[in-house]
Amino acid sequence: MFKNIYNEFKNFVMRGNVLDMAVGIIIGGAFTKIVNSMVADVMMPPLGLLMGKVNFSNWFIVLKQGDTTPGPYESLTAAQSAGATTINIGNFLNSIISFLIVAACIFALVKAMNKINKRKEDAAPTTKSCPYCCTEIPLEAVRCPHCTSELK
Repeated sequence: MFKNIYNEFKNFVMRGNVLDMAVGIIIGGAFTKIVNSMVADVMMPPLGLLMGKVNFSNWFIVLKQGDTTPGPYESLTAAQSAGATTINIGNFLNSIISFLIVAACIFALVKAMNKINKRKEDAAPTTKSCPYCCTEIPLEAVRCPHCTSELK
């Protein structure tokens, strides 16, 4: 019984699409880290400067003051270390921007793959179907090799 389960599991894992999916998930995780860093470290600081020196990671709303230190708090880290309950708007905006960048990259990748696949499909046909016996025959054929009918 254990051997049957082991063999079924091995067959499942060794299928091509499962391995492709695993590789995709690993690369996707690494790509997401890169995009998150690009948003937080490259895009948001200049955007914050343009909007009046706003640091989006410190853009938060205090719902409940901290137990150890009352507000106002200089940063989200200070509020969280004081035990304050906050809504982290800046972190949420960073996540939305990261999602949009990842979605745009995936869209571009899928669009490129569809274009490549369409080119393969649009290749000129090399065969035709015999109208009498429905056998695939070369385009240049004037007589069907299967049913010997003369073709137009």
